[in-house]
Amino acid sequence: MSQRADTSQCGGVVVELESDNIRGSRTRRARKIPGSALIYLKGPKFLIYVSGALSMWGDRMWHFAISVFLIELYGRNLLLTAVFGLVLAGSVLLLGALIGDWVDRNPRNKVAHASLFIQNTSVTVCSIVLMLVFSYKEQIELIWDGWFTVVCYTVVIILADVANLASTALTIAIQRDWIVVITGYNRGHLAGMNATMRRIDQVTNILAPLAVGQVMTLASNVVGCGFILAWNLFSLIVEFFFLSRVYRIVPALSVKPPTVEGDQEYLERSERRGLQGQGDDELSDPLATSNCNTDMHLKEITNLPLCFQRFRWLLSTCMDGWRAYYRQPVFLAGLGLAFLYTTVLGFDCITTGYAYTQGISGSLLSLLMGVSAITGLMGTVMFTRLRKSVGLVNTGIISSCLHLGCLLLCVCSVFAPGSPIDLSLLMPYFSSGSSAEPGGMASKRQKHTYPLSGGSNQPLLPDRSSIHWTNNTVLFDNVPSGTAPDSYISIILLFLGVITARIGLWCFDLTVTQLLQETICESERGVVNGVQSSMNYLMDLLHFIMVISAPQPQHFGILVIISVIFITTGHSMYFLYAHRAKRKHRLET
Repeated sequence: MSQRADTSQCGGVVVELESDNIRGSRTRRARKIPGSALIYLKGPKFLIYVSGALSMWGDRMWHFAISVFLIELYGRNLLLTAVFGLVLAGSVLLLGALIGDWVDRNPRNKVAHASLFIQNTSVTVCSIVLMLVFSYKEQIELIWDGWFTVVCYTVVIILADVANLASTALTIAIQRDWIVVITGYNRGHLAGMNATMRRIDQVTNILAPLAVGQVMTLASNVVGCGFILAWNLFSLIVEFFFLSRVYRIVPALSVKPPTVEGDQEYLERSERRGLQGQGDDELSDPLATSNCNTDMHLKEITNLPLCFQRFRWLLSTCMDGWRAYYRQPVFLAGLGLAFLYTTVLGFDCITTGYAYTQGISGSLLSLLMGVSAITGLMGTVMFTRLRKSVGLVNTGIISSCLHLGCLLLCVCSVFAPGSPIDLSLLMPYFSSGSSAEPGGMASKRQKHTYPLSGGSNQPLLPDRSSIHWTNNTVLFDNVPSGTAPDSYISIILLFLGVITARIGLWCFDLTVTQLLQETICESERGVVNGVQSSMNYLMDLLHFIMVISAPQPQHFGILVIISVIFITTGHSMYFLYAHRAKRKHRLET
């Protein structure tokens, strides 16, 4: 009896002790969860996400607002906006390799800080200039017989272009280089960060223009400029602090691969040697002996005047960057991605302008843009899951097939009821009677001209980390939309194909992005991605020229077919790359 009592007492003690242990473990777990969350919030991934979100939000607001500002300044004429788009595309096309080379040659923290400072400072100064022009436009037009207004427009476009170049450098540095180092070259973590950054990009792509648009609508353009100015100053401080902290807590970011002394430094040494009167004795230094071919080339450069030396060195750097891009194993995949920019099948101003002429309201277009953003997010989710299941290369193949399959709906829309396509519009009219018909084709062309021309001549500003730029459509007040078509089957098929195709599109974009990150050596990561940006802008310029050549709504079906041909060509290049990569993998194993 006493033994049972002792046992029961012992059992009671044991139960009590067990309950205390359970209670203690729960307490420790409850303390651990906030602690782990705090560690994550202070970690490099979260800081990069916040910094990227601030940067993307500012970019979206600025690119949307600057298009509206330029239209308002030039009397609702699209000339300034078209010039702005051409300047942006041309500058990145010409300077993309130089920007990437600068990213490669300099320490990561200096590149990020310099790009961030130049971008936000340029936008801030440009906003101040725009505020002054909007406030004192009548007085400014009287100075120098109106030429001072031209000077102001030129300053605005130049500052906006500098900000875009700095944004390109920042995107290459953070999203193509820093992320790879932060994840420790772990492919799974890298895919997760890439997908998260793209989701942030999708959300800001919709919300940021809406926010600044509401400010400009409810207040004024001057208040809109002030809002963007304040945002950039705030973003500059926060991003600078966050990027500095990431650089400190990730020691690998401070280490770059050892590179031989660069051409620029060699030119400076040659210049100093000439000033000091030193002869050919220094030509036997280790640099000259280890890089004989490069030195012979640079020796020819030093015989030129200093300005020509600089120009030839810049030209040589650009050519070396394009050669490095061509040498990459993923060259075909990157080129295939660039071909996807030559398309009207996205939620850019061309497609929305065409829909506007077909009787689709602005509110419905906004709703369709929101749905397209959701399908884009679905593409990022599909990317992470497919990569784990079938591998990165096969993910690109599946997403390519899905993209092309959905775009077949767009091809069907060209010949579906309600399509305004008319192939005869591409032929010149030689008969005098064709122009004299009052109810003929000429009057039909005039009926749809104004709304689409407002969209077709706006700049196509591609995102540094995405395939299609959205929300840059400016719909004028009091502009009648096009007459309703006989059937909506064509426009329904078109947007059904465009929206569903974004699942495969963004999945493919993330696939090629990670292939570039994983394959390119660290010393060439900047210059190759710079050339990739140039290729993207080049193909988008072809898209711009293509639309200018066929601007009427009746031409849009032809543009759809040409776009599908370009997209098919791009995916075919990826299929060829995938075939070579798999064959190489089989030979190695």
